[in-house]
Amino acid sequence: MIDGGATFDEAVKLAEAGVDRALSSSPPVIREYTGHLKASRGKFIRAISLLSCAENSEGQISADAVSFAAAIELLHLATLVHDDVIDDADKRRGVITLQKKYGKKNAVICGDYLLCAALKTASAVSDRKRYLNIDIPDYMSRVCLGELRQNINIGNFDLSTYGYMKIILGKTAALFEASFFMGAVICGANDADLKKYTRLGRFTGMIFQLTDDCMDYEMPEGGAKKPVRSDYEQGVITLPLIYALENTAGFKDAVREGKIPKSEVCAALKSSGGLDFTRSVSAKYREKAMRLIDALLLTDCKRARLLSILDKAYARKE
Repeated sequence: MIDGGATFDEAVKLAEAGVDRALSSSPPVIREYTGHLKASRGKFIRAISLLSCAENSEGQISADAVSFAAAIELLHLATLVHDDVIDDADKRRGVITLQKKYGKKNAVICGDYLLCAALKTASAVSDRKRYLNIDIPDYMSRVCLGELRQNINIGNFDLSTYGYMKIILGKTAALFEASFFMGAVICGANDADLKKYTRLGRFTGMIFQLTDDCMDYEMPEGGAKKPVRSDYEQGVITLPLIYALENTAGFKDAVREGKIPKSEVCAALKSSGGLDFTRSVSAKYREKAMRLIDALLLTDCKRARLLSILDKAYARKE
């Protein structure tokens, strides 16, 4: 780290190194498991979001931002490990999952360890008192409650749009919100701007999940790095399906009775308008997010990065 801060590109590399270091330097009893996870690291969009928001007017990012960025990715990785156990997933980003290779019990314990590693990484900041309003446990509890609400509603074909949006506000949007909020705190944003950054993160997370909902039904079988149509097979109710269930005569009864096979569900959601509706909801969140970016006093580079994150969330490709 250069004295006084790092450039954005330097900060991203340092955060990646921090995550790799946490995975490779874990205690010997768990190191094989955490080492396996290095092969399935994602695109760091949450860490990139935090670092983008943390950049000051001179284009510099502090060491504290790097620590928090590494911590947020470790938190995210922990949730993925647990998700794979719940979903009984065989692959994650094209790599065999921890639970498939080493068993569910070891995977659950490894996920718990990653949560601890994330908190330890976050505690490495230079002045903890400065960041007392960053409540990581609160954000993690919101993620857990969102996941619990989703699990409770498995196979609930009467789940409402409101109920579903409440689920994804926790399970996906909370960590994005945390990333944007942490970055804004680190760069010294005032209270009014902190609220804007927080909402921007929340909206970005909602867009990310809604796009994922569509991808699950739109991606060809061989085009994704994870199973497609898996939500439908596992009884996970997402917005495209909710719209179709509510707006297509006889569809809910046919689904409830198991008369709509996986091979036909995509066509049903497309013809019902469920995918178009979900995209339209995502587009509305994008419009709101764009207005927030325009309302913030940003350097050209910082604005471009935030717009890029928003675009990646809105038009993701595996």
